[in-house]
Amino acid sequence: MQVQLETLSSLERRMNVALPLSVIDAMVAERLKRAARSAKIQGFRPGKAPMKIVEMNYGAQIREEVLGEQVQQGFYQAVTEQKLRVAGYPRFEPAEAADAESFNFTAVFEVYPEVKVGDLSGKEIVRPVTPVSDVEVEKTIDILRKQRTRFERTERAAADGDRVIIDFKGSIDGVAFDGGSSENFPFMLGQGQMLPEFETGVIGLKEGETRNVEVNFPADYHGKDVAGKTAVFEITVKNVAEAKLPEVDTDFAKALGIADGDVEKMRAEIRKNVEREVKRRLTARTKENVMQALLDVTEIELPKALVQLEIGRLMEQARRDMEARGMNVKDMPFPPELFTEQAERRVALGLILADVVEANKLEAKPEQVKALVDEFADSYEDPSDVVAWYYASPERLEGPTSMVLEDNVVEFVLGKGKVKDEDLAFDALMGNNA
Repeated sequence: MQVQLETLSSLERRMNVALPLSVIDAMVAERLKRAARSAKIQGFRPGKAPMKIVEMNYGAQIREEVLGEQVQQGFYQAVTEQKLRVAGYPRFEPAEAADAESFNFTAVFEVYPEVKVGDLSGKEIVRPVTPVSDVEVEKTIDILRKQRTRFERTERAAADGDRVIIDFKGSIDGVAFDGGSSENFPFMLGQGQMLPEFETGVIGLKEGETRNVEVNFPADYHGKDVAGKTAVFEITVKNVAEAKLPEVDTDFAKALGIADGDVEKMRAEIRKNVEREVKRRLTARTKENVMQALLDVTEIELPKALVQLEIGRLMEQARRDMEARGMNVKDMPFPPELFTEQAERRVALGLILADVVEANKLEAKPEQVKALVDEFADSYEDPSDVVAWYYASPERLEGPTSMVLEDNVVEFVLGKGKVKDEDLAFDALMGNNA
């Protein structure tokens, strides 16, 4: 086998390979002999057809298979000898033979870039801090209470926080419009579900009362037919119900899984869960800041092949996610450019993290993986079952192992950079609107 390597750009290479035809011909002949032993050809008993007939029927297919295998094998033997790290998949093309004794082909491919992580010593990395006190525990209890809200009919006038059921008919210049009327329509007052003027018109009405309300649709309203226009709605309230939150008592504790209804046990369990979730979110934010710091200090050229592969993965993931939500995406276009930036970021981080892990020996240790699996399992009723599930298959440990690797990188980078602890409000961390 003869190999000639050309550099097309900083990452792109072209390899010209010449394979001896004698080797290929010998392999084709051997396979034809094997095929002849069982070949079923019309007019001949199985295995009794003359070799020329067998070659006429199977020769082209067998030669194509042998060439394909030899091209693959020859290429990977060549890149191994040349000590090249191929990024993505090569593009094979037949080449004009220089002589009658060889089969020539070219392979165009990219190699992995050299990664040089920049100086982190002057890089400020924010590490958010959110303490969990009794206040945060009470906020969480309030959220759990609101999730279990029940509504009781009331004869008083509707107010913010009430659930109302209404009939309404809308018209513009005296003419009804599509989507402007409904019967037995429920919504919560004060949560912005309806336009402000509409909600204001409902507030103060009791069950059975009717009011005409003028509503100005914004110019950028999603319904183009009514955007920028003024409508009059005839609104009739059919039911007013006020929210009733459960008391923090034995029944409430039992509803949250505390078998004996002990409220203090409930609070302790909620604190534990809140602390676990706060830790998880703070870790994720810190990790994101570390990853951005690595990207900021590292210049890296990305192999186009790896970016294209990642774009394909992201597109397929988006398609599956939309199908899971019940959307028909069969003919829906997914422009690759929508995923390019995210793909480039993920490829860059993958290359950088691999380099940092290898250069600094940050591989995941078995005890680290075990500790993380135990942490996952701790929130389940029977942690031992969860641990056993993870360790039943090496593939199931790939997720925790990857997370440990990333955690090791985070700790390493934090030890190199300028860490700034920054207070982050509990509501901001948890995404609460309250």
